[in-house]
Amino acid sequence: MKASIDGHIVALSNDIIEAQGYQYFPRNAVRMDWLEKVEKTPKDLECPHGVQFYDVVVDGRRHRRAAWSYEKPQPRMAQVGGRFGFWEDVEVA
Repeated sequence: MKASIDGHIVALSNDIIEAQGYQYFPRNAVRMDWLEKVEKTPKDLECPHGVQFYDVVVDGRRHRRAAWSYEKPQPRMAQVGGRFGFWEDVEVA
């Protein structure tokens, strides 16, 4: 499975975990050099899983909050802890 944006592959892996309708990629399958951690919003701070959003920046184009990871997932989401999900401008297929 791959996550791509503007024709560039951001993540590529067969080791995918699906949870709550999203596919989560292992960290080592993600182009971390294209992800920039963003400041948490008050809503982010309410997330019981410790969500951290990232902008995806490719070829100078910024896709705001298009990736996320759970830093402290609750037991029901423990399987995706440290993995990355994508949405918005990122196509996952």
